[in-house]
Amino acid sequence: MVGCTSSYPEPAVPDKSDSRVIYLHGAATSRIIRLAQPSDPTTNDDQPHTGIPVCIAATQLDGIVLALTPNHHSCNYHSAVLFGHAYLVTDDAERLHALELVTNSLVPSRWENTRYPNATELKSTGILRVEIESASAKIRTGSTGEDRGDLKDEGLRKRVWSGVVPAYVKLGEPVAAPTDLSGEVPRYIEEWIKERNEEGERYAREVAK
Repeated sequence: MVGCTSSYPEPAVPDKSDSRVIYLHGAATSRIIRLAQPSDPTTNDDQPHTGIPVCIAATQLDGIVLALTPNHHSCNYHSAVLFGHAYLVTDDAERLHALELVTNSLVPSRWENTRYPNATELKSTGILRVEIESASAKIRTGSTGEDRGDLKDEGLRKRVWSGVVPAYVKLGEPVAAPTDLSGEVPRYIEEWIKERNEEGERYAREVAK
């Protein structure tokens, strides 16, 4: 599933909302979307659906850490685990808000540069709103952590290379679809690829020090 963080409606001051949630996007027929639906659709509005408990985990690899001994090899990374309850979004305005956010989280400005989804496409798409109740994050940065005895062994340090191999996603050159008639790749896509690649490499190298 594809998702992104947001709040609805958007706060007047970015990143200052107390009700930030995660929107998840998937097929309306998928198991998790169906589980999020109220078991009894005739339930009175005074007794809202309590949602389904979910855990969302994400990890990004930032580098391979190669020490003098395999026992001290590691990885640079940043990760997060979030716990909460997921609710099926049924309000049309909020659904469109979430779909636009998810689309633009993949490629900025993509939503406004494509065809608006039709009724059939909207009906076949499910949106979950995950209200975050608790979360934890973990990160590893820096270079190798060597054994003190190994650091005193100058011969070992001359024989074995140690350091960090930065890791990051590098976006390639766009390949047009066989059905494409638009011509050149739009500037907003080219600029996004360039910025994304530069930022990914810069961060991975920075945290390797």
